[in-house]
Amino acid sequence: MATRTAKRTAKPAKTAGGKTRNSGAGAKPAPRAATPGARAAAAPSGAGTPFGAKRSAPNRPKTEAARKARIAGIIKILDRTYPNATTALNWRTPWELLVATILSAQCTDKRVNEVTPALFAKYPTVADFAHASQEELANDIRSTGFFNNKAKSLIGAARKLLADFNGEVPRDMDAMLSIPGVARKTANVVLGTAYGIPSGVVVDTHVQRVALRLDLTTNIDPVKIERDLMQEIPAGRWILFSHQLILHGRALCVARKPRCAACPLDPICYAADKTK
Repeated sequence: MATRTAKRTAKPAKTAGGKTRNSGAGAKPAPRAATPGARAAAAPSGAGTPFGAKRSAPNRPKTEAARKARIAGIIKILDRTYPNATTALNWRTPWELLVATILSAQCTDKRVNEVTPALFAKYPTVADFAHASQEELANDIRSTGFFNNKAKSLIGAARKLLADFNGEVPRDMDAMLSIPGVARKTANVVLGTAYGIPSGVVVDTHVQRVALRLDLTTNIDPVKIERDLMQEIPAGRWILFSHQLILHGRALCVARKPRCAACPLDPICYAADKTK
C-alpha cells in the first residue's frame, strides 16, 4: 500500500525586531558584517601590493625639499653599504653578459653561473650560437628553466647580431630592443654593466620590492617603476643604484619577513610591512 510522506515546511525565523524572514533552502543568507580586520585586509594598500608604504604614512615627507633630502639619504646609505655593487653574473664579453642575462630570467644568478662555463666552452663565439641546434642548446641550458624559449632567443639573438651588427652587441637601447629575447631589463643590464651606459634602471623583482617599500614608487608595473626611479634618481647613479637595490633585496629587504632590525635604511623607511 502506498504511503504518503508529509512535506516538512521550514518555519520562518524571527529577527531581532520580531519580524519573520524566510529561511528556506532557496533563501539568500543575510550578509555578515565585515570585521574591522577583514575590512583592513580588503582595503588596497598604497602600492597595490603587500610591499611599499601606505599612502597615509605619517612619516612621508611633506615638502619637495624633504622628499629630495630623504632620497639623497637613501643613496648615501646605499653607497656606504654596497660601495662596489655590480651584477652577480659571471661574464667576460658583452655577448656573454647578454647570454647570461637572458638565461637569468626566472632563474637564480647562481644557477646561471653554474651553466655558463660549459656553455661558453661549447659555443665560444656568437657564430657558434647562431648555428647551434635549438634542441641541443635547449638541453645544454635545461637547468635554467624555460629552456626551449631561451634557446630560441639565444639563437635568434646571435643571428641578429651577425646580420645587423657585425657580430657585436650594440650600444644603444633601440638597437638592443630589436634583438630577440631582449626587453628593457636585459638591455639596461648589458648597456650599464658591459658598456657603462646609463640607459635606464634595471627593474627585477628585488628592485620592484625595495623601491615600493622605500616609497620611491607606488606602481607595480616594471616599466612604470623604471620611469619613476629615473625621475627620482640622478642619471649618473642609475647603474650603481640598480645593483645596490638588487643586493639589498637579496641581503636584507627580502620578500618575507624583511630583516629590518639589521637594515641601515630602517630609520628612514616607513614600509607598511616592516618587521620589529
